[in-house]
Amino acid sequence: MAKKDAPAQPKKITSAADLTGKQKAAVLLMTMDMDTASKIFQELDLEEVEQIAVEITNLKDIGNDIIEEVIEEFYGLITASNYLVEGGIEYAQILLEKTYGEDRAKEIIEKIRVLTTVKGFNVLKKSDPQQLANFLMKEHPQTIALILSHLSPEQSAEVLDEFPDDLRGETIMRIASLGKVSPQIVSEIEDIVDKIAEGTMSQNLASTGGVQLVANILNKSNAQTAKTMIELIESKDPDMATEIKRKMFLFEDIVTIDDKGVQRILRDVDKHDLALALKSSDEKVRNKIFKNMSERAASNVKEDLEFMGPVKLKEVEAAQMRIVDIIKALEDADEIAIGGRGKEDVFV
Repeated sequence: MAKKDAPAQPKKITSAADLTGKQKAAVLLMTMDMDTASKIFQELDLEEVEQIAVEITNLKDIGNDIIEEVIEEFYGLITASNYLVEGGIEYAQILLEKTYGEDRAKEIIEKIRVLTTVKGFNVLKKSDPQQLANFLMKEHPQTIALILSHLSPEQSAEVLDEFPDDLRGETIMRIASLGKVSPQIVSEIEDIVDKIAEGTMSQNLASTGGVQLVANILNKSNAQTAKTMIELIESKDPDMATEIKRKMFLFEDIVTIDDKGVQRILRDVDKHDLALALKSSDEKVRNKIFKNMSERAASNVKEDLEFMGPVKLKEVEAAQMRIVDIIKALEDADEIAIGGRGKEDVFV
């Protein structure tokens, strides 16, 4: 009888370098008295509190030397922050080099950059969309794209709604094609976030964005804005527009469409495509489809599914995409409405 593999052993922690940021936070809190730790927890989001609490529960047998390393790192970051307030980053680096040496000082400064980046974007995430839009409108579209790519789709959609059409279109195009960011752009963004949130950005903001982010933003925008943006993208890059439209609506999202809309969709869908598309769908999607078909038609599709046999996943996905394209065309023609898109309709 073959032996069972032994369960994987957790990685042994031999130094502070083996700890994640959350684990270091947990170690620090474990060294504090309950009142101090409680006050710190009150300044954190609930999700952060839960994550750190899990780390506190899991961390066991941490040696005193590792605890001292964590405390020393924390002290170095606090010291660097004070130096930054006194005289800026160059001043801080000079003093840190005198205290810790050149290599250690550089490491502390880079950590400070990352921390202030997080702080800066936390402030931006709490900003009023209209105020943020008014500020960003003065900036280059590439800069705006990078900043919006770090906000939630909901907030990005609200900010874009405040932009004039040409700037909105240019920004959405740049978000969709966002890739590596040049040091010059990063430098500009550092200045902007510094003005808004009294922080700086580090170069770990180099690869965000893409068509999925644009799809998420447009899904949260009102229907007219989304339609206008898609048309603009389509005029400049039809392939990108098609990819975004497909990512904006998944086949499984058909459950968000009302029964009348589903019935309209089914009139244009090839029955073989429908059976293929349902091959990998869950019961909720199947029920939504079958209840909007005649008993005879539903029975035929169920029979096709029963005798279909194994099918390549790419064939199923292709059939689903063809149906999604039909859904998007009907939505563009205002023949159906997709639930959950952006703000409520306004009637005039």
